Amino acid sequence: MSARPQKHSLTLKGHRTSVSLEPEFWDAFRAIATEEKRPINDLAAEIDVGRGDVGLASAIRVFVLKRVMER
Repeated sequence: MSARPQKHSLTLKGHRTSVSLEPEFWDAFRAIATEEKRPINDLAAEIDVGRGDVGLASAIRVFVLKRVMER
């Protein structure tokens, strides 16, 4: 069973925001950023631009899920 979501701060377009994700999603999101040799803030900013009306946390979860499913 997953732990409660953890809140972390991100910087998007020069502005700080906080996102709450379960630890497993944070771990996977960081791993993806590391694999791509990109800062996590850059990856989050890219997701933010394309998320439409979906919340940022949900958009990150879907992004991580899609990457895991591609493997």
